[in-house]
Amino acid sequence: MWRQIERVPAEFAARQFRTLVVANQKGGVGKTTTTINLGTALAAVGQKVLIVDLDPQGNASTGLGLARSERKVTTYDVLTGNAQLSDAIVQTKIPGLSLIPSTQDLSGAEPELMAQPRRNFRLREAFDSFAASDPDISYVLIDCPPALTLLTVNAMVAADAAIVPLVCEFFPLEGLSQLMTTIELVKTALNPKLEIQGVVLTMFDKRNSLTEQVAADVRDHFGEKVYQTVIPRNVRLSEAPSHGLPALIYDMKCAGSQAYIRLAAELIQRERALSEMAA
Repeated sequence: MWRQIERVPAEFAARQFRTLVVANQKGGVGKTTTTINLGTALAAVGQKVLIVDLDPQGNASTGLGLARSERKVTTYDVLTGNAQLSDAIVQTKIPGLSLIPSTQDLSGAEPELMAQPRRNFRLREAFDSFAASDPDISYVLIDCPPALTLLTVNAMVAADAAIVPLVCEFFPLEGLSQLMTTIELVKTALNPKLEIQGVVLTMFDKRNSLTEQVAADVRDHFGEKVYQTVIPRNVRLSEAPSHGLPALIYDMKCAGSQAYIRLAAELIQRERALSEMAA
């Protein structure tokens, strides 16, 4: 993976929207669940949100109710230069929330791109062209595969900041240092703007003493970077994707949905504070 990162000078176009990559090399930590439900919560309060499914499994696309037969233009086409980013956008059933879908074809993008110039910048350049059209978008959320591959590097290069979902268990915590190293490497070599927007603790079970200990360790290490909102273990969050719905639509009153509503409010507050500091 480290060979995929090369120092390449780049100019970054100004954008009106914020691009957040949801990343962790561990599977099963809640990346897709967080992407879908955070995007839905942001849309519910009037933000225009675009979700980019950058995982060949296409779980974000499925979780938003888009059948595979409906995925005509995908992230594969965008990365390989066969389509503009705007051509791949489809509207979901949720007002204010759109999607660029993914299929298994995306797994073939990495070997195709390895020999190409500026392979790490394909998604960034697609976003820069998209931004030039002045789209009515507030946030872009990129759902990454559970691996530190060229796809993930493209997402980090394209992003303004990273959201890191973390299960409160030992092994995901052990692997977090590798992700932090990758983020720092991308920031140093490819995208100096990249920051950690926040670490979100997922599948939180306050009845489990290990959960409390891991949460305390993460907060000690990352401090205010860790969101105050935690996402509980919740069966309704697990059930919702099988119905092609975000949990907020499937059962808005469940504990998981309410947590994502609070997380969206916390994210907006952080983004507002960053904007005020930059002004």
